[in-house]
Amino acid sequence: MQNRFDFRGLYVLDLANNHQGQVDHALRIIHEHGKVVAKQGVKAALKFQFRHFETFIHRTHQSGSSNKHIPRFLANALTDEEFARLTAAVREAGMLTMATPFDEASVELIDKLDIAIIKIASCSARDWPLLEKAASYNRPLIVSTGGLTHAEIDDVVSFLEHRSVDFALMHCVSIYPTPPEHLQLNQVAALKQRHPRITVGFSTHEDPADTRPVMVATAKGAEMLERHVGVVTDKTQLNAYSSTPAQTDAWIAAAEAARVMCGAATRPASIPAEQDSLISLKRGVFAARNLDSGEALAADAVYFAMPMTEGQLTSEQWKPGITMQQSVAQNEAVMVSTAQFPPAPEKRCLIHAIHEIKSMLNEARIFLPVDFNLEFSHHYGVGRFAEIGAVLIDCINREYCKKLVIQLPGQAHPNHFHKRKEETFQVLAGELELVLEGRLRVLYPGDLHLIPQGAWHSFSSKTGVIFEEVSTTHHNDDSFYEDKLINERGRSFRKTVVKQWGRYQLDS
Repeated sequence: MQNRFDFRGLYVLDLANNHQGQVDHALRIIHEHGKVVAKQGVKAALKFQFRHFETFIHRTHQSGSSNKHIPRFLANALTDEEFARLTAAVREAGMLTMATPFDEASVELIDKLDIAIIKIASCSARDWPLLEKAASYNRPLIVSTGGLTHAEIDDVVSFLEHRSVDFALMHCVSIYPTPPEHLQLNQVAALKQRHPRITVGFSTHEDPADTRPVMVATAKGAEMLERHVGVVTDKTQLNAYSSTPAQTDAWIAAAEAARVMCGAATRPASIPAEQDSLISLKRGVFAARNLDSGEALAADAVYFAMPMTEGQLTSEQWKPGITMQQSVAQNEAVMVSTAQFPPAPEKRCLIHAIHEIKSMLNEARIFLPVDFNLEFSHHYGVGRFAEIGAVLIDCINREYCKKLVIQLPGQAHPNHFHKRKEETFQVLAGELELVLEGRLRVLYPGDLHLIPQGAWHSFSSKTGVIFEEVSTTHHNDDSFYEDKLINERGRSFRKTVVKQWGRYQLDS
């Protein structure tokens, strides 16, 4: 499920009861924190807390309650009209509106005030009547997970997914303030691993002067952040987990700095400064003795040392059998321009493909049995494997058959059909472009498609793909290609089959 609202990069500033029941004080908090948000140039929401006290608090506790929360809630109450005024101020400050409802009537107030986002507090995360009410409105929703087990969070996720709610999760520890040893920030990564298609954030209650937790949470993958905010005056002080505007400024700056430090999610290209630094530390190839033009070099003909000069052969590039194109004196650098490299073994590209395939399987958390056959399909020869081909891993071949099919980014498999085999593809990772009887289907993880006997089909992947092929029994003579040249060359030309990863078979 893809989020329709982009929760990523959202900062949630929780007003809670820090308005002290005073509209002017609340306006000041909104105004001063709005200036911080504008200064930092981030996406932020100012969050209210709504309670319909006439029904939310039992009538016997409307006065003189022994519950520690109720007197504070009642003392800081604001009217619907006052919240409407504050909502307008939030919009004027350039922030999104958000509210946490604690009862069904408060959800209706959210709708009445046209508040953009609903937040469900940890204490309400399994309040099914409230969740049912909140889910009935077409608004993005964030759920805090303080105190919940994985199984309980799973229930909430399924509940909201079944109702097609646009939602995100917040890791939260409901201790106020939260000491460092109870922050449990590894749970951010754990939630992302368990629910990879859902945005996960961190709702924080630690000492607002400590910016280390928000940096760690960001490094763990938190994509939204929340904290309580307020303003100190001569008459009002903040609790131990709420931020002044200056602390909010430092908190956002720390999170943004952490995002910059963490960098790209995919492996980036090395920048020139890094390349120059590494080159300055690399060893170059030097002549251990006088080398003659035309000489094929053995290992004892050279040695490796730093510093190297521009254009010099590196220890990384060295391989025995390099032929010298001109003479080189002892202790002089061997230059790339003077070296002729031996041709690479034909199947070297298959070994490099194995390295990438292993990493693709690891990244997708797909594990293989100890004993398996691996088949390279290279329909136009090994030399074109990177362009045309696929890797097939045999799992079962009885009356039923199961294979894993893997394509590297940019690979394509030629058009063909099977006379005896019916097969179904199910994508596990990446994207598959399947052309079946001339019609293109793009399949994503979880998608499956039937390929009937006799149906022409080809497939390719721009991203790289891993998919299961579940079929009737596989027969080696049952693939018929549109390009007759593939059939004429025979199976031995277009297939390399090895046991396990072919460690010794390909090397030989």
